[in-house]
Amino acid sequence: MLADADSGQPDVVLLATGSEVALILAARELLAGRGLQARVVSMPSWDVFEEQDEAYKEAVLPPSVPARLAVEAAVPMGWERYVGAQGAVIGIDRFGASASGELLFEKFGFTPEAVAERAAGLVQREAK
Repeated sequence: MLADADSGQPDVVLLATGSEVALILAARELLAGRGLQARVVSMPSWDVFEEQDEAYKEAVLPPSVPARLAVEAAVPMGWERYVGAQGAVIGIDRFGASASGELLFEKFGFTPEAVAERAAGLVQREAK
């Protein structure tokens, strides 16, 4: 866990690895401005995480927080095991896009604003 909710249980858990971690940290700040508490989890190795005991895994990804969003600027396959059925993954699942990296990231939702909006939507959906 890289950053946690400022108080109490988080409303949403944001997961990423590598360069996407900075993105979810920025989204966390935007969510805080909306009154939402986000936990940021940097998960550079699924294998190492899976080697941990269940108590540790549940402490990092509490079952009581189904609003989870993983951000992966590549193939999103595999993240579903950590976001669960009620979570989501922002990723790129197709090939052939050609433009500047900045433009592609904006188009595919890899901005702090887009991540915060998607995360807020997950929280709202869970609140219903």
